[in-house]
Amino acid sequence: MRMALIILQYFVCITLIVSVLLQPGKSAGLSGSIAGGAEQLFGKKASKGYEAMFAKLTTVVAILFMILCVVLVVVK
Repeated sequence: MRMALIILQYFVCITLIVSVLLQPGKSAGLSGSIAGGAEQLFGKKASKGYEAMFAKLTTVVAILFMILCVVLVVVK
C-alpha cells in the first residue's frame, strides 16, 4: 500500500513540475510590474485554450500532491 502511494506521489510530482514549467509567464518584466500591475490585477482574467487547461491541471495536481503528502505521513 505504502509503496503504491509513493509511486503515485512521484508521478504526481513530475506532473506538477511539468505543468508549472509549461505555463506561460504572466509578467512583462519590470515595466509590466510598474505600469501594468493594476491592469493585470483588475483586468481580464479569462484565459483561453491551453493556458486555462494548464492552470486547472496545476491546481488539481497541487491539491492531489498535498493530500498524498498527508496520507503518506498518516500511513507511516
